[in-house]
Amino acid sequence: MKRLICLLSLTAVCAASFCQSSAPKIKQVIDGHPAWIMNGNIYEVNVRQYTPQGTFNAFSKHLVRLKNMGVQTLWFMPINPISKVGRKGKLGSYYAVENYTAVNPEFGNINDFKVLVSKAHALGMKVVIDWVPNHTGADNVWLTTHPDFFVKDSTGKAAVPYNWSDVRQLDYKNVVMQDSMIAAMKFWMRTCNIDGFRCDVAWNVPGTFWKRCITELRKKKYIFMLAEGDKTYLHPSGFDATYSWELFHAMTQVAKGKLPATALDSVEAKYGKQYPKNALEMLFTSNHDENSDNKADYGIFPGPVHAPFAVFTFTMPHNVPLIYSGQEEPILRAIRFFDKDTIVFKNFARAPFYKTLIAMRKNNIALSPEASFRKVHLGDDKAVYAFAREKAGKKVLVILNLSAAPQTITLTDGGLMGNPYNVFGHKRARLTAKPWTMEAWGYAIYEY
Repeated sequence: MKRLICLLSLTAVCAASFCQSSAPKIKQVIDGHPAWIMNGNIYEVNVRQYTPQGTFNAFSKHLVRLKNMGVQTLWFMPINPISKVGRKGKLGSYYAVENYTAVNPEFGNINDFKVLVSKAHALGMKVVIDWVPNHTGADNVWLTTHPDFFVKDSTGKAAVPYNWSDVRQLDYKNVVMQDSMIAAMKFWMRTCNIDGFRCDVAWNVPGTFWKRCITELRKKKYIFMLAEGDKTYLHPSGFDATYSWELFHAMTQVAKGKLPATALDSVEAKYGKQYPKNALEMLFTSNHDENSDNKADYGIFPGPVHAPFAVFTFTMPHNVPLIYSGQEEPILRAIRFFDKDTIVFKNFARAPFYKTLIAMRKNNIALSPEASFRKVHLGDDKAVYAFAREKAGKKVLVILNLSAAPQTITLTDGGLMGNPYNVFGHKRARLTAKPWTMEAWGYAIYEY
């Protein structure tokens, strides 16, 4: 009997082993990027302002809500302690880091953050932290322990970059400083199991450092790397995605009626020439800088103006869309940057809109970054921005009225006629050559 039991046990083990070895392996890297970001999205978390408490623990209560909305990747603005010397406002700038391997006590402690990351991972979400490699706060610990890590001004003191009086410029000619920066980044990967970094002012840090740094970091885990910047050297240096600053600025001018919709094509064509074919761009209608400084999105894309541009950011090729804290409410004001200014969530009026976009992007292969893209002429190209995306037999038609006037839509492409699913109408539509009118700032998405 014992021998039979042993044989049965061995058979079970072998069968399980066979099942594991024969099971299809999930691809971890696609086109040079972490596979999970390809049809994903990013949600920027402003911990300080997100809740009255402004802590990791208080924010964690929103995780399930965000998961239900479809949020995949959480980008946390810097979680490090903030310098006191030269501090702006009462609480200071997130980006004046006092210690790279410590947690801002206002948010909680490192164990609180580890628990938060674990909860997010349990929900299938990814976590990216904001990293500030170009400069430190004006009383960063390195100023005392390693004064040679900093560029010096004419008086021999640590230099102030630009007019940012609360920070000090790091010297990337110092290899020991580079080693220390990489070690600090590894600390967060090792200690909290994060999934990547959003790198502040990445455009002012040498590409040689980024190549070395990203190669080192990915030896342990194939993390996602997002650069704040759009310089051409950032993608070859190892970044997965860069900021689409020029495209955003063109969008703002189209929204004001100062540029035609075709201006967006000019920027996209420029990106196509400058960047590698596999490069990803992060598209957005708001972020912490644009909200605090320039009234995004409530002032730049007010009221109904927001929707077609948001659809644009979720449906263009080679892109990763961003949602900033409070856009799902929406918060119709500038959130203060250096002082406490709690976001008040009440109605989540835009959440269904974003949920629809996120689900469509996640589930429709025609919206994969590498899916084909072609413009479609449906009327006045200066006002109507329309395009088709296609991959593996799936097709999506996007129609955006980027103007303050109703526009006549006339479909002449027989391949787009038929009975596709109207994503926001939640039912099948009948598309023919018969003209119809789209309202000012209107939008429609059809799945074939």
